[in-house]
Amino acid sequence: MLREWIDQNAASRGDAPYLEDAAGSGVLTYAGLARSVRAWCRLLDDAGIPPGAGVAIRCPEQFGYAVALAGILGAGRVAVPLDPGAPAADATRVLSVAKPMAVAGDPADGPFLGLPVVTMPNDDADSDPSLVPPRGGGIYLCTSGTTGTPKGILLGEEQLCHVAAAVASHHRLTPADRGYCCLPLFHVNAEVVGVLSALAAGACLIVDRKFRRRGFWDLIEERQATWINGVPAIITILGMDPPAAALNGRVRFIRSASAPLAPAALRRFEESFGIPVVETYGMTEAASMITANPLDGPRKAGSAGLPAGSEVRVVESPEDSPGSSGSLESSGPCLPCPAGTVGRVQIRGGGVIRQYAANGRAGAFDADGWLDTGDLGHFDEDGYLFLAGRSDDVINRGGEKIYPREIEDFLLAQPGVKSVALIGVRDEVLGERPVAYVVPSGAPAADGATDGPGLADALHKVCEAELPKPKRPTEFVLMDELPLGPTGKIARRRLRELAAVGS
Repeated sequence: MLREWIDQNAASRGDAPYLEDAAGSGVLTYAGLARSVRAWCRLLDDAGIPPGAGVAIRCPEQFGYAVALAGILGAGRVAVPLDPGAPAADATRVLSVAKPMAVAGDPADGPFLGLPVVTMPNDDADSDPSLVPPRGGGIYLCTSGTTGTPKGILLGEEQLCHVAAAVASHHRLTPADRGYCCLPLFHVNAEVVGVLSALAAGACLIVDRKFRRRGFWDLIEERQATWINGVPAIITILGMDPPAAALNGRVRFIRSASAPLAPAALRRFEESFGIPVVETYGMTEAASMITANPLDGPRKAGSAGLPAGSEVRVVESPEDSPGSSGSLESSGPCLPCPAGTVGRVQIRGGGVIRQYAANGRAGAFDADGWLDTGDLGHFDEDGYLFLAGRSDDVINRGGEKIYPREIEDFLLAQPGVKSVALIGVRDEVLGERPVAYVVPSGAPAADGATDGPGLADALHKVCEAELPKPKRPTEFVLMDELPLGPTGKIARRRLRELAAVGS
């Protein structure tokens, strides 16, 4: 399907832009994409890298990274995206699992961690038009690679195209659309929701090297973007600024993914800019999107939306079933949870992997192909999915289960709070106690306090007044910023490490 998309777009709208650099320094047309794919195919053939083999990408420049990703996929090879800013130790862990044959980069830098470096070809107008690139490309991604051995996830061409088509359909992308993406291209969101969904729709994607708060809306207007691929951190930051008077209504929506978005931040953004926020839920194992709120139906704040391209079910936790070992393989039939009841979120479908390529979780799949995501959530009566957090993040306070998302959303709605994360800290009596890490917004708290201790006191009071005792944080730790991963997810592991040091 990928090759058909490339050929059809090159034939019908060859001069139209496919990828653009946000700074205006580069454009790849659809005809140029077809030439680039043939050039990549010839280059890799000459280098002795056969179809289906891995080629790592290590390019510090975002536009070149996107061009290389599209070219390697189109040439029937497996792209292994690397974080160009990561230390060598992190890259070594990924390469040891994915085992690519070469690295796409600058040969002047010499071999990279023992692998040969291939030159990224230019848009070659003289590339052989009779050369037919092979099928079988894919993306090999590694997760949880900051500690221990990362899990290997191989997403084949069919899975990638299935989800890219679902994204394009769900968001109603057309050749007239111009998406904006400043998310890292070594993660599945930017790769599938950005680069490949644009190809599926015959649209244009504007790639930027990073998010810049100053001048953001001027850039969006200058590049004539019609939708924005974002994460909660970006939406929250933008919502703190006054409305941009220059906006002319061209932007149809901003997409939120990779982490939960606080309902208060969603409402503030929509009220300020009049741009719909489309909350979604996805994961690498599903080639990105699993659920999404509709564009033209009810969009429910705090919800991940409706299934979009994958089957989704919420079932009782295996450990809650009598005699269960907690493994999906051995837990027997899973009982669906009624609406409103929190359980484990499981998925299957055309974009979902059937097994891990390396170092996967034991018992993650059942005999019918359902993958246990590790996330907890519930459906409401309308079939919208609401996530409660990761199963590993649930706090057990004397037998009372506390879902961090519920408390975090409550705290984020309080004056003076910019961001917050709730974790469980060891307690000798109750097992765990909830501790909230809070970043102040600088605005006065509910009682008018403006300093840090005053905010902590105000939050203690409102929790005592409105939350059941087990759900009240026992401590509020004030921070300048929360530790975040590359896609904007809160690094709770780092907070737990800080709590252990301080205990």
